Amino acid sequence: MHLLPEWAPQKAIWTAWPAAAEEWNGDLDSPRRDVAALVHALAPDNQVRLLVDGPEAQQSAESAVGDVADIVPAKYGDIWLRDTGPLFATARGEPFALRFRTNGWGGKFSLPGDESVGDDIARLAGVATQGFDFVLEGGAIDHDGAGTILTTRQTLLNLNRNGWSQGDAEAALRTSLGARKILWIDEGLTGDHTDGHIDNIARFVGPARIVIQEPAGPDDPNAAVFEAIARNLAGATDADGRAIEVIEIPGPGLVLNALGEVAPASHLNFAIANGIVVVPVFDTNTQADALERLQAVFPDRKVVGLPASGLLGAGDAGGGAFHCITREEPDFTRGRLLSQQGTDQVG
Repeated sequence: MHLLPEWAPQKAIWTAWPAAAEEWNGDLDSPRRDVAALVHALAPDNQVRLLVDGPEAQQSAESAVGDVADIVPAKYGDIWLRDTGPLFATARGEPFALRFRTNGWGGKFSLPGDESVGDDIARLAGVATQGFDFVLEGGAIDHDGAGTILTTRQTLLNLNRNGWSQGDAEAALRTSLGARKILWIDEGLTGDHTDGHIDNIARFVGPARIVIQEPAGPDDPNAAVFEAIARNLAGATDADGRAIEVIEIPGPGLVLNALGEVAPASHLNFAIANGIVVVPVFDTNTQADALERLQAVFPDRKVVGLPASGLLGAGDAGGGAFHCITREEPDFTRGRLLSQQGTDQVG
């Protein structure tokens, strides 16, 4: 299997419209506002394919973004397509949609449609599927498109997923994703519903380049986590033996949700697409600096900060941001040639 990195050219970017009020504490307006803003930001340079579940969702989505998105009726449990959707790859020169089992993020949020939506996206994309009989959420891994994978022990080795040892996990990632080297981080964000997904704490942004966050201040609930990640990645090398450049941007700091809980807010839950990077922001003192530093990371893309508190939600509702609700479909005709050329030469 060969995976193309997220910064490679994309044929389409898939997302979904919040449709089940009970999954959002009865408030669909807030997450819909965030999704609509994301779709409008992506639309000028991307084909946005927006799943809608049911007549009301379709009508409201058409009213909000029907002029800029391809509205696609489908069944899904909720909008977290990064985890429930397919992972697009190539094998023997042919595109495939890799499919893994889901178990409701360790049995916490099992919903009808989560198991099937990935197959539906593959069918709508016209891509054959290849299935693997283990649980793997897309947000639990990050990769460089050249065999190096980032992940957390908190997620992949959690007893509520597969009950894997580290050796078991590495063998599964080699077989399914063509992994040649795996970089392990221990823990994710405080309050993360997913048990520590990597896409909130460390992201590949080019060959041998990883972005992480630094503490925003003395009250940052993730200060110890961020400092441990920096120590862990210091001196790291990729699958080809290259020293990895670790780039730090400010984290959002202490963000409380409507219930007064520490929210798993992260500027790293950004969506990379053709011509643009859409970054979640939360009206904090550090966000301007974070956006400025990310713009330097992606010099040939426009870096845009958009509010994501509606997606972050409160209690059992929400918990993610723009990366969590999107899945890129690579342009396989262009991507292989450009995948190793870096963030400033693709998209």
